[in-house]
Amino acid sequence: MHTAVFLLIAGTGIATAQTISADDYIPVDPAQARIGQLLFYDKILSGNKNISCGTCHHHDHAGTDGLSLGIGEGGVGVGPERTAGTGLDAIRKRIPRNAPSLWNLGHNSVRVLFHDGRLTASDIYGNGFDSPAEEWLPQGLDNLLAAQALFPMTSQFEMAGNPGENDVIGAVRNRIDRGWPIIAKRVRTIPDYAGMFIQAFDHIEEPGDITIVEIGNALGAFIASEWQSHDSAYDKWLTGAPLLDAAERGRQLFFNNRCASCHAGPLFTDQEFHALGLPAFGPGRTRPFDPIPRDVGRMGETNLLVDAYKFRTPSLRNVALTAPYGHNGAFPTLEAMIRHHMDPALSRSRWTLADAALPDAPWLAHVDGAIMQDAAEMQRQAGAQDLHGLNLTDDEIDDLVAFLNALTGETALTRPLGRPETVPSGLPVD
Repeated sequence: MHTAVFLLIAGTGIATAQTISADDYIPVDPAQARIGQLLFYDKILSGNKNISCGTCHHHDHAGTDGLSLGIGEGGVGVGPERTAGTGLDAIRKRIPRNAPSLWNLGHNSVRVLFHDGRLTASDIYGNGFDSPAEEWLPQGLDNLLAAQALFPMTSQFEMAGNPGENDVIGAVRNRIDRGWPIIAKRVRTIPDYAGMFIQAFDHIEEPGDITIVEIGNALGAFIASEWQSHDSAYDKWLTGAPLLDAAERGRQLFFNNRCASCHAGPLFTDQEFHALGLPAFGPGRTRPFDPIPRDVGRMGETNLLVDAYKFRTPSLRNVALTAPYGHNGAFPTLEAMIRHHMDPALSRSRWTLADAALPDAPWLAHVDGAIMQDAAEMQRQAGAQDLHGLNLTDDEIDDLVAFLNALTGETALTRPLGRPETVPSGLPVD
């Protein structure tokens, strides 16, 4: 066994990633996870009953959608072929950020979720979480994943729909938590769901006992168990099996070129926030007092200038399956992302909207590139980045890519439950 990997790479002072086993994950009730699997693909959770969690986190696309910025409520299809809809159903806005990977989010080291970290475990509001719902997040959610699962349902452009279209979005616009009881009622009045909840949850004695808390807990159980991955070539290397030559060279480069200073630990992430100076485009994550189509990242949560344009370090496990890359999916390949780390200024100067995977939506074209015309904002973003450059040859880049591919689990595309053929609501499954 390569025992040094559990401590430090000699002479660098850099801690390396550690092994993962099934014991390192949140305990999950299989019956609850089975309910979560069905709910994950059931459009009953969306305002207009036309989109599910699985639409943007599909099994066919390794738990993502293959797009730079997602196509939410109103779109048609899944993955890179998803379209922006037509007529009155056409989307009114792209999702401001790339659909995050779900891999290993149930690992017990995970302590922060969302690109800007706006969900953490905390007692600040008396419900166990610091979240966008603040004190209105209900009590009883089992973990971060259960809490996280509730928020896409309240988002206009993700799942809730547009004002005037359904009762969920109408309630949410009044207060974020007002839509959840409507969704819970939809679920518990479906006999098949009611029976499964009564069987899987000891405290549920009748359908009326089912709330959004149990729905969130079921979704959390599914995500935690379904997207576990720790059987890559690198995991085998940790137990003594050799990597292929290129991947081994890439591993040595990775742990000796500061890559592991941010991509550290068992999931290859420090779960901290860093500014990479990625190209900016799309609608941005605007705020009522900041309508500029930009995304200030972590600062949107903390309101601290020091956090401007910083985003959570992503895990690299199964990263080869989850292109495009970056909080906004700016780069289509691992090579392009590595080259950006080498020279952010050069990378930004060469980048164009054609590099992004954006389904055609001519009515949004004026928005897609608007922020790029704001010279002052571009200067701010270019200046706020934590990268110090890497000096790599083309062959070394290829070796790094080979190592990142060695982080792909052998069974990554063969999940325990997978996509269901049908769901209890009877609505079509994407």
